[in-house]
Amino acid sequence: MSIILGINAYHAGASATLLINGEPVAAIAEERLNRIKYYAGFPSLSIKKCLEIADIDIKDVEHVAIGRNPNANKFEKIRYTICNPMMVPNLIKIKSSRNKLDDLKKIIASELNVNISELKFKQHNVEHHLAHIASAYFISPWNQCAGFSIDGSGDFVSAMFAECIGNKIKVIKKIFVPNSLGSLYTMICQFIGYKKYGDEGKIMGLAPYGNNTYKSLFDDIVSLKGTKFNLNQKYFNKFGSSKGVQINAKGEAFVDNHYSKKMIEILGNPTKPYSKISQRDMDLAFGVQNKFEEVYLYLLNELYKLCPYEKVCMAGGGALNSVANGKVFDSSPFTDTCIQPAAGDDGLSLGAALYVYNSVLDNKKRYVMKGSYLGPEYSDEQIKKSLVKKNISFKKLSRKDLLENTADQIAMDNVVGWFQGKMEWGPRALGNRSILANPSSKNMKEILNSRIKKREWYRPFAPVVLEDKQSDIFENNYPSPHMLHVYKIKEEWRDKLYAVNHVDNTGRLQTVKRDENPIYYDLIKTFENKTGIPVLLNTSFNENEPIVCNPDEAIDCFKRTKMDVLVIGNFFCTK
Repeated sequence: MSIILGINAYHAGASATLLINGEPVAAIAEERLNRIKYYAGFPSLSIKKCLEIADIDIKDVEHVAIGRNPNANKFEKIRYTICNPMMVPNLIKIKSSRNKLDDLKKIIASELNVNISELKFKQHNVEHHLAHIASAYFISPWNQCAGFSIDGSGDFVSAMFAECIGNKIKVIKKIFVPNSLGSLYTMICQFIGYKKYGDEGKIMGLAPYGNNTYKSLFDDIVSLKGTKFNLNQKYFNKFGSSKGVQINAKGEAFVDNHYSKKMIEILGNPTKPYSKISQRDMDLAFGVQNKFEEVYLYLLNELYKLCPYEKVCMAGGGALNSVANGKVFDSSPFTDTCIQPAAGDDGLSLGAALYVYNSVLDNKKRYVMKGSYLGPEYSDEQIKKSLVKKNISFKKLSRKDLLENTADQIAMDNVVGWFQGKMEWGPRALGNRSILANPSSKNMKEILNSRIKKREWYRPFAPVVLEDKQSDIFENNYPSPHMLHVYKIKEEWRDKLYAVNHVDNTGRLQTVKRDENPIYYDLIKTFENKTGIPVLLNTSFNENEPIVCNPDEAIDCFKRTKMDVLVIGNFFCTK
């Protein structure tokens, strides 16, 4: 039996994945367990939970893979340092802050309280973007395709092109920092008042409210040439002038301001955090999203010239830009994409482990991901114990009655907390830790934001649709099981889907097949039978916190918000 532990540590999105004979049996982001959003410390709780799910001991693990390789790209690092000697002190600090990961046996022994002499695993360092591409390619059904990874930075690289054949990934192009689409997006986020790590996703929702006012500015910030792009560094604080991604005392990731004084000279003072959104902010959001899409699609077209397959596997934080993903099929030669649900840095633990199993150990057996449900699950006995402890009234129902009653509640415009089976892997709630509502309700956006989610007014909610009905409702019929594509909603459905139809008539959809999540599919089908609409509104089960993981967290969220119904396992709970 082959046992491989993958980790992402001391980097935002700390996580762990456990492979047994090449198949992930558990994958969990640390934030779901310690409740600290974008946790960037060591994933000790995730490692323990993965081992618990698999019922094995850390002493049984044969290989540990981590999605970083400090020896990668040394020439580029040296070249940049020579050209920027003033940055040397901070670059040294950045490197030294990660040195503790050079000896994983020592840190795992300490974090898991075991004797280091009992650990027999071999350590593997997998370059950041190679791990990203592996996370997408080695879960795909394909034996050859192009590989694409793009994010802020990792191991001194911001984007990578690759050719994937069999169990090997051949790197054919790298784009190095400081040229980074992720840095561009972060810079604009910070300028318009979104300072927290991970706020970039909010700007994607704000962009359609803006105009192309700043086209000339963004054209000056970014230039395209050959197979790469360049950022005009006069708009940015120089790379290496700060300590990069830092970790505070709670383990939260944060970054210093990316924008330079030049941005202030041109645009005036940056927006204060949590202040009212101005038209300038909307226009800058439009500008950065528009430029991101232009460069993203340009790079994919350049990748196709070097690697002319019709299929592409994509990963990295940039691959979470579902608006750009939705345009790949119309604006590039690629006809198929594979993006695993944790495309960001939490997915490095999966990618590093899969890379070791397939490419390093040269195994021929391939895993194909169906569904994203790799987290912990809880029995009815455990759920009932939590309900009794927290004094919640409940009824245990048959499967048929559970579906009928839940669909009735949603049709009556009540808000349902839906907690079923194994927790999802990745940042999206995909039907097991979800809040569900009526997509046709005219007031549902306001209800969810005022009573439960308490988030920005402009952010859209996602439609979840039966896969076999997708082409009836959306203008693109390519499936999106992990909510990673945005498509136009057909005109005749826009009023019927008022609560999930964004201002630009799009939806970031999730498609559901019955064999991947039977109870979720059947609930949507039951709702369709009652209303004629094969769609639900799906948002994450949380309230300004990481998505709930266990029954206690789900019940607490249900109690403190104005949610109407909690359906948890086979139990139906109302207030």
